[in-house]
Amino acid sequence: MQFGRYYEEFEVGAVYKHWPGKTVTEYDDHLFCLLTMNHHPLHMDANYAEETTDFKRNVVVGNYIYSLLLGMSVPDVSGKAIANLEVESLKHTRPTFHGDTIYGETEVLDKTESKSKDDRGVVYVETRGYKQDGTVVCTFRRKVMVPKRSYGDSRGGEQPGRPVPAS
Repeated sequence: MQFGRYYEEFEVGAVYKHWPGKTVTEYDDHLFCLLTMNHHPLHMDANYAEETTDFKRNVVVGNYIYSLLLGMSVPDVSGKAIANLEVESLKHTRPTFHGDTIYGETEVLDKTESKSKDDRGVVYVETRGYKQDGTVVCTFRRKVMVPKRSYGDSRGGEQPGRPVPAS
């Protein structure tokens, strides 16, 4: 099974649909908030959300949705990455609620060979996350440095560092 892509495998205009989706639970949201010390009552306090917000319920913290989509994209986009260079933009376009299922897809916008090293290049992509009804909730653009096949071949191929079982 392929994990990530070499530079040569990216085509401008290609869209990678990440699978599977993830249903966001209240536990997921609260754990992420606690781990990142984001204790805003919009995310943690159902009474606050019901009584004082337009949504009348807790909203999932946006950075969890971004992180989830970034993780979903790894097998298709950055599984072989040398480095994530830049997140150019991040937009939360609609709220996500507990029980929503998030799906993601990434489009290749551009690719550029490295000027300093001939074994790599930079891929420019946009990832879109949407709910079960198709509503887009998050988009972000980033640049990822990925190896060319020659880089991978010189470092162990498809599964570098994988040990051989002892006999």
